[in-house]
Amino acid sequence: MIISGDRQISTPEIQERIARAANGFKALGVRDGAPVGLMLRNDFAFFEASSAAAMLGSPVVPINWHLKAEEVAYILADSGAQALVCHADLLPQIKDGLPKRLPLLVVTTPPEIADAFSVSPELARVPDGFVDWDTWRDGHAPLRDVPGRASPMFYTSGTTGRPKGIRRLPMQPEQMIAVERVSAITYGVKPNEDQVILMNGPMYHSAPNSYGMLAFRHDCTIVLESRFDPEDLLQLIERHKVTHMHMVPTMFVRLLRLPDEVKTRYDLSSLSFVVHGAASCPIAVKQAMIAWWGPVVHEYFGSTETGIPIWHSAQEALAKPGTVGRAIEGGIVKIFGPNGEPCGVNEIGEIFMRQTAIPDFDYHRKAGAREEAGREGLISVGDVGYLDEDGYLFLCDRKRDMVISGGVNIYPAEIENTLIGMDGVRDCAVFGIPDEEFGERLCACIEQDIGVTLTPKDVQDYLRKRLANFKVPKDINFLDALPREASGKIFKRKLRDPYWENRPSA
Repeated sequence: MIISGDRQISTPEIQERIARAANGFKALGVRDGAPVGLMLRNDFAFFEASSAAAMLGSPVVPINWHLKAEEVAYILADSGAQALVCHADLLPQIKDGLPKRLPLLVVTTPPEIADAFSVSPELARVPDGFVDWDTWRDGHAPLRDVPGRASPMFYTSGTTGRPKGIRRLPMQPEQMIAVERVSAITYGVKPNEDQVILMNGPMYHSAPNSYGMLAFRHDCTIVLESRFDPEDLLQLIERHKVTHMHMVPTMFVRLLRLPDEVKTRYDLSSLSFVVHGAASCPIAVKQAMIAWWGPVVHEYFGSTETGIPIWHSAQEALAKPGTVGRAIEGGIVKIFGPNGEPCGVNEIGEIFMRQTAIPDFDYHRKAGAREEAGREGLISVGDVGYLDEDGYLFLCDRKRDMVISGGVNIYPAEIENTLIGMDGVRDCAVFGIPDEEFGERLCACIEQDIGVTLTPKDVQDYLRKRLANFKVPKDINFLDALPREASGKIFKRKLRDPYWENRPSA
C-alpha cells in the first residue's frame, strides 16, 4: 500500500495500473531498452511509470523537477527518451523545450502536492489538448506475464558541467540476489516483514529512488511526504508508526532546531532503521540525532556511479566520530596517491571504490568516460580521504569543485558556462561556501567588462531564467580582477579558501 495525504492505493490496484501502463508504453514503441522520461514529484504515478517501463526492459530517466526547459530538453535528447510523464504544474517551465514528436503524458497534480507547493487549481489540472495519464493508462488492457526489470538511468553532472547518463548493464539473476542482500544491510528494508517506509526525499535522486523502489518491490507500506517539513515528519512517524526512513543531514539540522516541546510531543518509538547519506554529516549533528532517536541512525557512503560500498551503524559512528563507514559485502575501497601509488594506513589520497554486487555501468553516449574515471575497475568521483587501521574511511576534502547543498550535488562548471554568456561578464568563478543549514551554498565571483555595472539581482535573474533555482548563487561578489595562475586559469582556491579557514572538516 502507498499513502499520500488522504489518498491511498492498495498493492493489487497499483499492480493493475502498472500492467495497463506497460501495455500503453508498448503501444508507443517503448521496447528493447528505450528510455522513458519522468518529471514527477513523489506520487503514485512515479511507481506506476517506473515499474511499467521496467516490465518492458526499459529504464526510466528520472528528471529533477527544478530544471528548466533547456536543461530538460538536453536530457531528453541525450537519453533518447521515447516518452515523457510529467506532473501538470511542471509543464509551464519545460513545455517550450520539449521535442515536438515526443509523446507527453500529463499527470494531474494531486491535492496534497498542490497544497505543499502552492499550486493553483488550474495549474494542477491536465490542460486541454494534452493526454491525461490516468485516462491513457486505463484505456489499455493489462500486459500480463512480462517479468522484465531495468535499472533507472540517472543523469549526473561531471566537472565539464554537462549531465551524463549512467546506464547500468543488464542485471543477472545472481546479481539480483546479491543486490537484495546488500540493500538489506544498507537500507534495512527486507522482504516479508511488517515495515512502514516514509519517503521524504525526491525520487529523481538515485538513493531515494532505489530506496523507494526496493520498498515497493518488498510490498512495504510506503508513506509519501509531499514536501519535507520537520514537524510534519514527526507527525507522520507517529500517525503511521513509521519504522524506516532515508534522510540527508540537512533534514537532521532542521529537526534539531525544533523547540524541545515539539521534539517531545510525538511518539517516535516505532523507528527501527534510519539511514542517511548524500552529504557529510557534522559530528555534533550526528551525535545529537543518535541521542534523540537512539541507535537507529545509520550512514552510507557512495555515489550514483559506485553504488553503496561503504556503510556504518550508529554504534560505529559513536566509536569512530567523523567516519563515513567501512566496506560492506561487495564493497571495495582503495586510496591512491597523485601518481597512482596505493596509499598506506592513514595516508591521504584519492578515493576509488565500487559496490560489486550491482552491475557495472557506462556513461551513455560518452565513450571512454567510464575508463577515465576508474582505476583497477574502481571509480573515483573526486573525493579525497584516508583509511584508518581498522578500515574505516574518513573524508578530508570535498569533491573537486562540486558543491553539496542540502544533499544535492551542484556542479559549478555548468553555472559558469551559463553565466559567461551574460553581457557584461568578462569571467567568473562559482564555488561552495559554508552554510549552517545546507552545509554549503553557492557563491559567484564575477569580473565585469570595463564600463559595465551589474547588480547581484541582474545576475540572479539571468541565471534563474536558464537554470534550476537551486543552481543560482545566493552570494554574488564583483571583483576588479579574478586571481589567476601562471597559465591564466582562475585560481579558484584563493577565492574559496578564506571562507573555509578555521572550520572543522566534519
